[in-house]
Amino acid sequence: MKHKTDETGARRSPVTAELGRYLLSRILQMAPTVFLIVLFAFVILHLAPGDPVQTLAGESGGATPELLAEIRVAYGLDKSLPVQFLHYASNIASGHLGFSFRANMPVLDLIRARLAPTLLLAVTSMMLGVLLGVLGGAVSAVCRGKIGDVVVSSIALLLYATPSFLIGIGLIVVFSLKFPILPTSGYADAAADKGTIEHAISVGQHLLLPTLTLGSLYGAIYARFIRGTMLEVYSHPHIRGARARGLTSFEVATRHVLRNALLPFITLVGLQAGSLLSGAILVETVFSRPGLGRLAYEALQQRDHNLLAGIVLCSGGLVVVMNLVVDVVYAVLDPRVVLR
Repeated sequence: MKHKTDETGARRSPVTAELGRYLLSRILQMAPTVFLIVLFAFVILHLAPGDPVQTLAGESGGATPELLAEIRVAYGLDKSLPVQFLHYASNIASGHLGFSFRANMPVLDLIRARLAPTLLLAVTSMMLGVLLGVLGGAVSAVCRGKIGDVVVSSIALLLYATPSFLIGIGLIVVFSLKFPILPTSGYADAAADKGTIEHAISVGQHLLLPTLTLGSLYGAIYARFIRGTMLEVYSHPHIRGARARGLTSFEVATRHVLRNALLPFITLVGLQAGSLLSGAILVETVFSRPGLGRLAYEALQQRDHNLLAGIVLCSGGLVVVMNLVVDVVYAVLDPRVVLR
């Protein structure tokens, strides 16, 4: 088979070229989704109760009609809705998400300050959930009908049926009231200097219980999914062929069954990443973490519509990027996806 060459004469395989075209097509397919996210944030601002001009004036109630008219003209709110939407979209494209008069600072600065704690909680929770889900689901599928299957399935069902805030409250009761060994609120100790090992240890200690809360919930979902998928793969003819070739049960489970079960599992992880924010809202509220989820809760309580719309844009953008990463990983693991 002949290989394509680039301008430097380097050989480039057809799969690599197809992967590049696949990535470009996925990026182009993201455009309508990004448009809908921006439109949804725009609708939130205009369907929110109250006059948006009064909101821009700080909701002081003392603004004169002349001042309100000037604000309306300055922000283009005297134009038609399509023109306002184009103006809003152009501001977003240039990095301006509006101004929060409740916090008296730009929305982008507020989100940037709260984004790191939420991403840290989301990544660690997802990693823990994947680890618990794959291990638990594999053990449950291999030990189908045995005590290991019963124990893992029972724990997964219990965690799946328990709301995340109840899991968090239970961990606080155990590790704060009964055995006071872990902090239950905040992001880090105020006395710990940033950039030091002491600060990193403090961040990890404050992160442990929220990660256990959110990660155990996702682990239960993943364990049930992995178990069902592996049991389905076990019924395929090539598994019987692998056993006939003399492969051990462990080799069959890891090299054939689990490997095939991981492909749809990656898609599930990508879809579940979109629900991390909703889970983080409850978890960050229970543990008083200064993250994006708690910021959304505060914006909703304070009716800070500009900030809420900015959080919708940020979270929606993260979901879109996460789905793109999942598509790329899926294509790398299964090259047949890009060759279809």
